[in-house]
Amino acid sequence: MTERLYYDQAYLTEFEGTVLACTPGQNGCFNVLLDRSAFYPTSGGQPYDTGMLGGQRVVDVTVQNDEVWHTVTGPLAVGESVRGTIDWARRFDHMQQHAADHMIAGTLHRLLGGVTIGLHISEEISTIDVAMPEGLTRITDEEIRRIEWEVNERIQRDVPIRCWFPDEEELNVLPLRKKPTVSEHVRIVAIGDDEMVACGGTHPSTAGQIGLVKIVSVAPARGKMRVAFLAGQRALKDYFRCFEAAHSAAGLISSNVNGLAAAVEAMQEKLRTAEFELMKWKKEQLLSQTEQMIEEAEVLPDGTRLIARFVDADAGLLKELASKLIAGSGVIALLGTENGGQAAYVFARSAGIDRDMGALLRDTARPLGGKGGGRPDFAQGGGSPRILAEAAAAYRKPLQ
Repeated sequence: MTERLYYDQAYLTEFEGTVLACTPGQNGCFNVLLDRSAFYPTSGGQPYDTGMLGGQRVVDVTVQNDEVWHTVTGPLAVGESVRGTIDWARRFDHMQQHAADHMIAGTLHRLLGGVTIGLHISEEISTIDVAMPEGLTRITDEEIRRIEWEVNERIQRDVPIRCWFPDEEELNVLPLRKKPTVSEHVRIVAIGDDEMVACGGTHPSTAGQIGLVKIVSVAPARGKMRVAFLAGQRALKDYFRCFEAAHSAAGLISSNVNGLAAAVEAMQEKLRTAEFELMKWKKEQLLSQTEQMIEEAEVLPDGTRLIARFVDADAGLLKELASKLIAGSGVIALLGTENGGQAAYVFARSAGIDRDMGALLRDTARPLGGKGGGRPDFAQGGGSPRILAEAAAAYRKPLQ
């Protein structure tokens, strides 16, 4: 069993330990077991510590059967006394995230009855999964703001954070937020007088050292509610980014930050109106060209006119154009519109022409990875821009 120094000394950054074992690992690394260690191993949703051990970089730390194993970049001699140095910036960031997790989880439980079932601290964001009463997977913006306010109010009061191993008698009477997942060596973390839960992670000694907590999203995840948050320096950096972005955007539209949302909303309304007018104009222009398209169409040996071309139109306008082109007699309209390397198609024919447009589009599109089909006189589909030329060539063949 490894003596875990971080349990009682979360702020310890240097220590001495004796190498009990050193075995080859993966990627040229070695796995080292010490008699005592301040390196936190990945557990409880909190990532491992990094740093230096005996002059070698520590790239992973795990726990197996109460033994803390360190993955290092070079071998260490068994029996040797080595110095370990913790990457304090990484450790303290994880301490801030983990303590914020407790405070959010405790507040969620107290206000809304949510039970936290998992924590994950990544390099950029932290998340907790919460089982809510009646299977709820969302909460209102007002509830989110209330949770944030209460958590940050306790941080500003700098309530104490205490970590200890109570004896069985004390453990049985403690007002824990939820039942411990282990039955022996139960470690308790209490934040202020309203949050207490079993936890083996590292935490600051007071809540004020968390600095700031910001919930960035609440969304369903695997049947539970996932709360994503930032704490400490992460939250402060996010505030700097948002501050700079908001003021920059406000300056670009000659507004101030307080009026930014209203100004953007007004711009969006103007844009919607402009887009509507543009689409209306494009529709009028395109439909006014139908007679010219028919006049310039390829005349086939049987006298029918073949129009095979791409046009600037959405799917609805493409159908309307095809319908207008085939309103007269003797017209084949193979129309497409391109978007992002793909194309949408409408194939149509005038009444009295004995060709199946659905079969033509389907048989041409399928070999090119596209799809399509429809009635003998009107079909729709999509796929490669090559489909149009292939379909036009296929249509001509029986008439040659």
